[in-house]
Amino acid sequence: MSKERVVTIIGGGLAGTESAYQVTKFGLKVKLYEMRPENPTPAHKTDYLGELVCSNSLKSNSLENASGILKEEMRKLDSIVIEAADNTSVPAGKALAVDRIEFSQYLTKKLEENPLVEIVREEVKEIPLPVRGSIIIATGPLTSESLSEEIRRITGSSHLYFYDAISPIIDAETIDCGKVFRASRYGKGGEVVPRLPSHRITTPDPEEGDYLNCPLGEDGYYRFIEEILKSDKVETRDFEKALYFESCLPIEVMAERGRDTLRFGPMKPIGLTDPRTGKTPFSVVQLRMENKDGTMYNMVGFQTKLTYPEQRRVFRMIPGLEDAELMRYGSVHRNTYINSPKLLHPTLQLKGDELILFAGQIVGVEGYVESAAMGIIAGINAARISMEANPIVPPPETAIGALIKYITDQSVKNFQPMNINFGLFPPLPNEVPKSHKRKLLVERALARISELNPF
Repeated sequence: MSKERVVTIIGGGLAGTESAYQVTKFGLKVKLYEMRPENPTPAHKTDYLGELVCSNSLKSNSLENASGILKEEMRKLDSIVIEAADNTSVPAGKALAVDRIEFSQYLTKKLEENPLVEIVREEVKEIPLPVRGSIIIATGPLTSESLSEEIRRITGSSHLYFYDAISPIIDAETIDCGKVFRASRYGKGGEVVPRLPSHRITTPDPEEGDYLNCPLGEDGYYRFIEEILKSDKVETRDFEKALYFESCLPIEVMAERGRDTLRFGPMKPIGLTDPRTGKTPFSVVQLRMENKDGTMYNMVGFQTKLTYPEQRRVFRMIPGLEDAELMRYGSVHRNTYINSPKLLHPTLQLKGDELILFAGQIVGVEGYVESAAMGIIAGINAARISMEANPIVPPPETAIGALIKYITDQSVKNFQPMNINFGLFPPLPNEVPKSHKRKLLVERALARISELNPF
């Protein structure tokens, strides 16, 4: 009887195609809706499923990188997206880059030839559809306005966002604690935070303040502004032209308005006293703890369209960040995502209607591979729910589980999309030497994903 049930998937991108493939492995039928070519988008150039629109790179394949661990986990879960990438790859060093056309053709052919998959080329405007079984919403950043309105209806209008203004996130262990001080504006000041043997920054004491502050003198501040102004920026696409709001301007746009604009904006030193000098700095960059474990710090108000190499170069001019490793880069771009911590279970089911699941970029993950990984879990769980079996939740020690834990963590405030990075993994004990941590994280992640049994 289970084979008569149909899992409906809305969106033929990476998450949608991955979900469809995973569902069919259970012997269930899939009805996959893709609005192209009937409703084209400003970014897509073909009608193929899983079209890559911005880059042909799926980032690192190396297990020394969190993205590489994620891809290896997906291989262990029989990912069709990673299979397509491996079969259409082009030389790119340690990165997994693909021939974009061949990649999309591979995915399209695989699903078109699958007898359990019906591909419907039309726009979906209403949810739920009159079908038996689960529904997966896997539309990306260019979700149609009609479907966006419907998603607003089923989730609550305050829980759907259209534009990202994302600040960079720094690996806490790479912050030079001897050059920063902890304090909140107009608080009681703070004490210089010593560099600990483990290099880990401790959870803030309310008496000291909630922020790490990187002070810049006058000369350092103006040099920093000059470098921002002459840096390479990511070109804005036509459908993003009306993107900027006064409350989330990129730092380079603020700098263009005047050399002191940032000093009276996100870099204002008002209400802060450097305990080492007893004075207010000329300017500061504030870092806010991003997670409970204190492994990641957010650069407050530093949304930007500087290219990634320029972000690494320019932000390392900031005192205390000379050796900083960016775990998430700043960006400002069009996006559509729900407030997953409030709306989704860790199974990717909608709390208000557990027959509806979300997958892909719309759940608040950044990146091609991350979006596809969410499709794997949504597909497995949609199938299991349709077969009246309990859905699964990947262990948080895995890359996939760490991502899901982040996007469904109700303690996360001011939720913003995230790519996979080592800061999301549960920390290892303090006594583990830093030189051994990556290796142990990899071994732990791959061991735990091998224990996961979708069936």
